[in-house]
Amino acid sequence: MSENGDTGERLTIDQIMEPLLTNMPKVAEYSPEGIAALGNPISMLVHNTGKTLLELFLEPSGQDYWLQPGETFTVTSYGHWTRQPFEVAHEPDCITVWATSWYATVSFRDGSEVPGGHQRPAGKYT
Repeated sequence: MSENGDTGERLTIDQIMEPLLTNMPKVAEYSPEGIAALGNPISMLVHNTGKTLLELFLEPSGQDYWLQPGETFTVTSYGHWTRQPFEVAHEPDCITVWATSWYATVSFRDGSEVPGGHQRPAGKYT
């Protein structure tokens, strides 16, 4: 999150903290419903077009979710941000999504919440 993908300039700590300080006082409870109450939802689909299990790692919460081949999750950022709602990085077998508002949810296509650690392989993060 320290690099601005558009210009390559480094962000200051104030720029990184601004969305947190803006959104934090508005969060009544740290649940998907409380986060959704921040409003201003922007969603992004994450679809596993590969042939193996794919990790979706959500920052800044540090939560992992796992997609089977052909599976799709929706990541939704809530609140306010200064540049863009997401930053995305792809590595082999992992997509990291950083919600720049600091608050996001992950849901199935039907809108229900994906539980953290969903489909996590045995032995991962233990």
